Amino acid sequence: MAKKTFWKVWLRRNLLTKDVENDFVVEVSTAGNTLRNDDIATRMVAGRSELRLETILGILQTRDEIVREALAAGSAVQDGCARIAPRITGSWVGVNHTFDPAVHKITLDLSPSQEMRSVLETVGVEVLGEKDSGAFIGLVTDVITGKTDGAITPEEDIIVTGDKIKIAPEDEPGLGVFFVDASGAETRVTRKLTENMPKKLVFRVPSLSPGAYTIKIITRFSNAQHLLNEPRTITYDFPLIVPQPEAPART
Repeated sequence: MAKKTFWKVWLRRNLLTKDVENDFVVEVSTAGNTLRNDDIATRMVAGRSELRLETILGILQTRDEIVREALAAGSAVQDGCARIAPRITGSWVGVNHTFDPAVHKITLDLSPSQEMRSVLETVGVEVLGEKDSGAFIGLVTDVITGKTDGAITPEEDIIVTGDKIKIAPEDEPGLGVFFVDASGAETRVTRKLTENMPKKLVFRVPSLSPGAYTIKIITRFSNAQHLLNEPRTITYDFPLIVPQPEAPART
């Protein structure tokens, strides 16, 4: 029988369901931990592998290169943990429609392997309780559409609610609101915030290209009487999406 493991989780109030007071979302406490090739190689050596750390790491890096090349060539990759398959999103109008980067996106699908699903069946959940209501972003609303599903409109306002999200001091270099794209490039909100309060920010979205973004708030605010000595970074758990522009209607 497989060894039973447990995911320790926090409960955080779900601000999406405003009419339900006792509704929570689950946050895995270790979700921020990332196992990288260096860590895997170290664990393999600790397991008394006859191979040296540098040799194992070289093998893992070569394996990564082969996988990337196969996916770039359009092949799927299946290992003991997951299946990764190429996919193109976006609508196609007519058999002669060609690929358009403004409408279509090259991406990957990942699904757990049978071995991984078997392991997940052995996982239990241990609830640690309600997470301390420290600084967090709870909800982002697009003002022009009223949507809270993550879709945002460039050069229009959004409302960000949460706690301890006020930018303070507002003019201090390095602090503010940032949109981070998939490559890690950051776009700072340079226009003055319309509202800048501990539980609510209102500001204009910069002119962003279509794609997924992580919103990041950097501030030293703690409470009305106290500022932190070092800036604190607050990120939203869900991606914000700038949709692809609609293709012009064909006549």
